[in-house]
Amino acid sequence: MYTKQEAQKQRQAFWTTFGHYMQPILSADGEKINWINYKTGTQGIHFKMDADTEQASIAIVFSSHDNDIRRSYYDQLLLLKSALTEATGEHWDWQPDMQDEYGKEITKVGIVLDNVNILRKDDWPMIISFLKQRIVALDSFWCMAKYGFE
Repeated sequence: MYTKQEAQKQRQAFWTTFGHYMQPILSADGEKINWINYKTGTQGIHFKMDADTEQASIAIVFSSHDNDIRRSYYDQLLLLKSALTEATGEHWDWQPDMQDEYGKEITKVGIVLDNVNILRKDDWPMIISFLKQRIVALDSFWCMAKYGFE
């Protein structure tokens, strides 16, 4: 069992390790990129990676306060669903209307890896592999798709 501070240190160590692992990988545009804090270049659209004591996840999150804009982004992504599936090689979970952990209305399209624990170092290779493969595929998809969201 970890104290709150130990768990926080372990999470920080994971994300630092992941960042170092991803650092030499260039974006699909051939540029250096901060993979952990991926910038889509479009306000209200984020790529969110997360890991906790039960799962790891990656998602495209539309977080605009304006429901019409959020819905428009979602509809635009729906038109590109086959391209996203092709880029990632898998079907992601589409949640048009949900709330984040703070009660804010969001739209989320993502995928989860269950039964991994960020506090268990033996799980890190599996979590890193899961996140790396998908954030690189998402970047490749976004290089083509981002123009439809401007």
